[in-house]
Amino acid sequence: MKKGLFIVLEGPDRSGKSTQAALLKTSLEGFGHEVMVTREPGGTCLSEKIRRILLDAKSRIEPMTELFLYETSRIQHTLEKIIPALKIGKIIISDRYTLSTTAYQGYGRGLPLKTVEMLNRIATLGLKPDLTVIMDIPDKVFARRERLMQGRDRIEREPDLFRKRVNRAYKLLAGRPCMTRINAGRPVEAIQKDIRTRVERILRKAGKCKDKK
Repeated sequence: MKKGLFIVLEGPDRSGKSTQAALLKTSLEGFGHEVMVTREPGGTCLSEKIRRILLDAKSRIEPMTELFLYETSRIQHTLEKIIPALKIGKIIISDRYTLSTTAYQGYGRGLPLKTVEMLNRIATLGLKPDLTVIMDIPDKVFARRERLMQGRDRIEREPDLFRKRVNRAYKLLAGRPCMTRINAGRPVEAIQKDIRTRVERILRKAGKCKDKK
């Protein structure tokens, strides 16, 4: 099914995923690749509507309801956007995917991991990223960023303990296959250099390396 390449950037809130996704897109396009950047929750018209519900600070959502809303958004995103783009050979860069649900709803909310990961598989039709880059925030840097959190959306308004559970979860999950952990406490340029190095390895394996234009 896949002709393209699926790359996911993961990590806790304010870890720099969106910035790095944009920089990686520019870099890959410079080598002649067709690149699409997307995000979760979101990425399609329906999924963006669900995103607004999930992040609305006024929403009161039970943990299991929250999980199903994320998975509903994901199946639409996967079927409507990711799979069609992969079939025509594009490189997809997604800001979050299934690992976020495992970290936030599994470890953060305390929902059963088996349930979370079963629903992840159903909502993706078993599609897995070729590479997941985890933006790892060192504990000291994470503590500093915690103090700067503005609590603009519903998830950002969660207690410190919730966000610490999520951050620890990413450190645990980084040992899974096709995961790579990047120290996200450094300057933006240094982080991007490391991400590009890891992506280039995947491109070489897939025979998709190109000379810079």
